[in-house]
This record gives sequence, C-alpha cells and structure tokens, in this order.
Amino acid sequence: IHDNNACFRCHVQVTCLFISGVLGATPVEIEHHLEMGRKLLAAGQLAEALSHYHSAVEGDSKNYLTYYKRAAVFLAMGKSKSALPDLSQAIQLKPDFLAARLQRGNILLKQGNTEEAREDFLAVLNRSPDHEEAHDQLHKADDLELLQEEAHEAHHRGDYFTAVQVLEKVIELSPWDPESRELRAECYIRLGDPRKAIMDLTPATRLRADNRAAFLKLSQLHYSLGNHHDSLSQVRECLKLDQDDKECFVHYKQVKKLSKQLDTAEELILEQRYREAIEKCESVMRTEPNVAFYTNKAKERICFCLVKMKSAEEAVDICSEAHQREPQNIHILRDRAEAYILQQEYEKAVEDYQEAREFDQENQELREGLERAQKLLKQSRKRDYYKILGVSRSANKQEIIKAYRKLAQQWHPDNFQSEADKKEAEKKFIDIASAKEVLTNPEMRQKFDSGEDPLDPENQQGGGGGREWPFGFNPFEGGNFHFKFHQH
Repeated sequence: IHDNNACFRCHVQVTCLFISGVLGATPVEIEHHLEMGRKLLAAGQLAEALSHYHSAVEGDSKNYLTYYKRAAVFLAMGKSKSALPDLSQAIQLKPDFLAARLQRGNILLKQGNTEEAREDFLAVLNRSPDHEEAHDQLHKADDLELLQEEAHEAHHRGDYFTAVQVLEKVIELSPWDPESRELRAECYIRLGDPRKAIMDLTPATRLRADNRAAFLKLSQLHYSLGNHHDSLSQVRECLKLDQDDKECFVHYKQVKKLSKQLDTAEELILEQRYREAIEKCESVMRTEPNVAFYTNKAKERICFCLVKMKSAEEAVDICSEAHQREPQNIHILRDRAEAYILQQEYEKAVEDYQEAREFDQENQELREGLERAQKLLKQSRKRDYYKILGVSRSANKQEIIKAYRKLAQQWHPDNFQSEADKKEAEKKFIDIASAKEVLTNPEMRQKFDSGEDPLDPENQQGGGGGREWPFGFNPFEGGNFHFKFHQH
C-alpha cells in the first residue's frame, strides 16, 4: 500500500509539471523570475537578468509590465532595436501606459524617426497635459525635423561643410539614425576626409539590419587608405549578408589578391628572399596601379630589398624615386642613407639620416644610423696610409719601404721650383713619411687597421715628448734632405 501511495504522488507531480509546461509557468514561478531579473539588473548582470525576463514573458504573455521590464534590460544592454517591440507590446496591452509611450518616443527620436516619436509624445500629453519630459521631447522632435531638412538642403546644393556642421547637431539628437551618419560620411568623402567618413560608417553598419552598402563603402575607403586587411574584413561582412552580392564580390576578389601579394612580399623579406620579394612588389604595382599608396609601399620595400642585396646604385635610384613620392617617409630616407654608405658617399648618408630625424626625433634606429654615418664620414676625411703609398692592406714591410722610397724621391720638395708646387710637394711628402712610419710599426699599423689613426692628435694619450711632426721628425730641417734607409 505504501509503495502504491508513493507511486500515485509521483504520478500527480509529473502530471502537474506536464500541465505547468503546457499551460505556462505558475504565478509563483513567474514572480520568482521577475524578482531574480530585478536583482540581477540592479547588480549589472544584464545577460542573466534578460534570461529570467525571457522566462517571465514566456510564462505570462499578457502581462504588459513584464514586457516593459524586459525592454528596460534591452536598453541597458544598448539594444534599442530589441526594446522597441516589447514597448509596443506593452502599449498594445495597456494603451494608457504612459511610461512605455514616453520610452518608445525617446527611442524613435534617437533613431531619427520624428513623425512616430511625435505621435507618442502627443499621446502622453493628451492624457497628461503637464508632462514636462513629453513637452521637452516634443520640442526636440520639432528641432530635429528642421535640422534634418537643413542638412539635406546643404548637401543638395553641394555645401558639404555646412551640411557637416548641421549634421553634428542632428546626430547629437538622433545618435541611432544610420541615415544621418551615412549622409555625413558622404560629405566627409566629398571634403577629402575619408578617415572621418570611416568613423561615421562603422556605427552605421550596426544601426541597419542589412547594411551591405555601408560595408562596401567602408571596405573601399579602407582600401584607398592602404588598410588592405581592414578592407578585406569589411567586404567579407558584406558577403556574409549576401554571398551573391555582385559589387561586394568583385571588390572582394581585388582586395584579396592585392592583400595576398603584400603579405607574401613581407614574408619573403622576413626570409631574406629579397629578389623574390622585389618581384612580388612589382606584381602589387601591376595589380593596383591607380591607388598611390600601394605603388609607394611597393617602391619603399623594393628600395629596402636592394639595399639588403647591396645593389647600391640601383637602390639609390629606386629610393630616390620613392623619396620623391613620399618626402617624409623615414624608412625610405634610412634605406637610401644605407645605399649611400655602400657607395662610400658618407656626406649624403649623413644628410638623409639628419632629414629623417627631423620627422622622428625619438627614433633610436635613426639616431644610431646618423652616428654611424658621421663616424664613417669622419674616418673617410682622414688619411688612408695604404692609399698614400699605393699598397694593398696585405702589403708586407719590404713592399711598404719600396713604395715609400719611390714616392719620397718623386715628391721631394727640392724637385719643385715654384713656391706653390713646393708647398704641394711638402704636403705630399709629409703624408708619405707618415704612411711609412705607421705601416712599418706593427703596433701603429694594427691601430690604423682597427679604424684609429695613431698620428691623429685626437687619439694621442697624454704628451708624446712634444713632437712637432706627427711622424716624429722634420724632413726639411737644415736645408737639403738626405735619404737614409735602414734595412731591418
């Protein structure tokens, strides 16, 4: 008997649950969902609150307040489009529910729908003539309508600057109106400010359910600015809405091809496959010859690759062409400076690094590059003792002395008559004697080979015994000079 009673109770519970599921939630359950929704909303847990309000609406679809409360959650989540049907349902169930009327009017006003917003505000004032907020909002609706007309007129007559100024006020009153943002974006494009157009079109894509036109326009604007990755993602959004959209698909194929070529060029550069990278950059210029950004970018990267390949002459030509196209591009100036260094044109390298630093004072790479170019320039202005004697860097002591004897005889000042020739010969003779002194002294020669001139006064450590001549003797002291060579 006990078991049968238990079974009966169980059957009744299941039946009750089944009936509850078919007929909707019990009043207690609905009240529980509403209470949980209120608590979670107050705690800022909007998604969880919404879930409870969904359950409450499903449990009782005739309660106007439940719809109104769910609309409040949608608004808190920034989903005004989802809130509208709930407010309309609440008004349908209770036409004199003024709070829902006012809330719907406010949303319609922010969406730029002045006509329907005005109807709601008038309905509130009809039942409550002294309703202050309804009066204020009604005035705003009137103001907005006038401003909308003024903006369209300015746009129609081609006065885009005025249109932008008026649309600023329009958008302040109706921030959820995609049409006003699209119109202002068009004005910005006409005024040559695509970046501001992008800032208006981006929210416009979210304010319309199927805004393929805005996605395509966004993609085209990003493309024109060289943002090929952004361009690709925006045109993909268009194709998500309709994969057969002809305009979007044609643009998508072009962006995808170009983006792939640019990315591949950068990958090849990272792999130090510079010749292949150059070919890929050349294909970029063929794919998109009409947008300056891509030609400029391709030439900049070709310039970089040629420097890395040590093709100095070709690099200077391409870098100079790229520099003409983009005079303030620090990467081109840096790369051309490096090409000049390869050509041992250190003054030009210093100039390019200095110019690049004018555009970016904080750049460490440019600072180090400038210091290196200045050091190389300074070294190049010093005497090259190997060149003076006409011997290679690997010449032995005998070869150095032999070259010295020949040149010392050739440039002895007594061989010259005029004062000017004598002075020139003296200078040459000093250089020849200095070269012999440095290159026949192993310690001094090693210093010179590591980039330091041992006879440069700047490099002297302390007093060197007061030598007047950098190489230790005055060859012109006491009249006629006599050669004395000591073989070691």
